[in-house]
Amino acid sequence: MTHTATQTLSVVVEREIPHPPEKIWRALTQPHLIEEWLMKNDFKPVLDHRFSFRGDWGAVDCQVTAVEPSKTLSYTWAAYGLESVVNWTLTPTKTGTHLRMEQIGFRPDQQQAYQGAKVGWQRFFASLEKVLARGD
Repeated sequence: MTHTATQTLSVVVEREIPHPPEKIWRALTQPHLIEEWLMKNDFKPVLDHRFSFRGDWGAVDCQVTAVEPSKTLSYTWAAYGLESVVNWTLTPTKTGTHLRMEQIGFRPDQQQAYQGAKVGWQRFFASLEKVLARGD
């Protein structure tokens, strides 16, 4: 398989979560809840809304590209030369929700960002599950 300059890598995290999509959607879209599991932010679940995630290490510039309440959410994620997109997909199951996060757009020369995202999203998901388990 030949690697071309246009070929990008993705980070995918999938979880079965024992909560309804509506509840997970709130945790993905309400700024005070996002802050608890991800970062400080000025997010709004509104198409084309520009926002940022802020951490001790810096900030991520983002723009909402798709919003379908309790189903899908997408936004651009740009930081330190990384131009990527984060896609969230919520699928109802018998016991709760199948939550899938895919961050696409890592270039082959962005191994550090790619490896960092792989580790980071696992941690973020663990924090998200704690926020959900705690209840509203």
